[in-house]
Amino acid sequence: MASIKWENLTKDFGEVIAVNEMNLECEDGEFLSLLGPSGCGKTTTLRITAGLETPTEGTVYFDDKPINHLSPRERNIAMVFENYALYPHKTVYKNISYPLELHGMSKDEIDERVRRVARLLEIEMLLDRYPKEVSGGQKQRVGTARALVREPAAFLMDEPLSHLDAKLRAVLRADLKRLQKDLGITTVFVTHDQLEAMTMADRVAVMNFGFLQQHGAPMELFNEPANLFVAKFIGDPSMNILPCEVQDEGDRSYLVGEAIRLELPQDLRHKVHEQATSDKVLLGVRPQHIKVCLPGQLEPNGKNVVSCTVYVSEPLGTEQLVRVRVGQELVQVLTGDDVTVEMDETVLLQIPEDRIFLFDTETEKRIS
Repeated sequence: MASIKWENLTKDFGEVIAVNEMNLECEDGEFLSLLGPSGCGKTTTLRITAGLETPTEGTVYFDDKPINHLSPRERNIAMVFENYALYPHKTVYKNISYPLELHGMSKDEIDERVRRVARLLEIEMLLDRYPKEVSGGQKQRVGTARALVREPAAFLMDEPLSHLDAKLRAVLRADLKRLQKDLGITTVFVTHDQLEAMTMADRVAVMNFGFLQQHGAPMELFNEPANLFVAKFIGDPSMNILPCEVQDEGDRSYLVGEAIRLELPQDLRHKVHEQATSDKVLLGVRPQHIKVCLPGQLEPNGKNVVSCTVYVSEPLGTEQLVRVRVGQELVQVLTGDDVTVEMDETVLLQIPEDRIFLFDTETEKRIS
């Protein structure tokens, strides 16, 4: 196994800088996810790591040894692709065994390895079939088996679940996570799906426009986003963002926006005065943290209450997504299935003061 480190990694394609001075490390045996929208630089980072692209600047290290000069074959890395990349004219067995044949292994050792990894991924019954005769999920297992059979030092996975339906993605998410933990192979997993990253990875690195925005444990990113991009990208439904102005009244401060007037906790008030570049800020509140009440149902001494009207409610089984209109803004609220509201009904939103996020309008950094 191996740790992987990217030091000042940059890839400049001329018209666009795909990766911009990235510094990050994936520890030995860790499951790291590179997360971000299309074009953010995550796949380019993966291809540089595999040796399929050459960095403009910076160094990739395996176990603190630079590997920029090594060919893809010399890096002992296995890559799982988005489109499976199976040979249509070869059987599943031959697809899996092909990397071992290239290394000149004996027939008996190849057979033992292929059948062992096929048992591990539960595709033994598919070995004599051709790729056109198996399902999408089975193809992905075959692609994973072909990578695994080499017994690599690290796995690189480029959106391997993106072509599968939702139910199969959920199954393979669990299977890949369990497989990685059982084998302890260092894994870098590229995805644009924050649910995949949050549920599978030990640590998530969020990228945008070639820049590393933040990295940390999944719940760290959810609870402590460094900036507005991370706050909106992590979490489903996404965080509500409302423009506000900070207004001081004596020794108190209030967030004032369209149909909003919330008192700031004293500790957050001091941080706003220290960190904000102006009195204009962005208020962030996650849908999970807002409580919907009907008039007359507020808790005693209820604070930070916003009056609004219901736009639409969407039942999700045990939960319900309620969209309400606060002034001209639509706000999402995730509630239990015991809350009953009607379209255009007036309701009250109660926002816990310890669940408020504030972002600087100019820098988009979180005030914390």
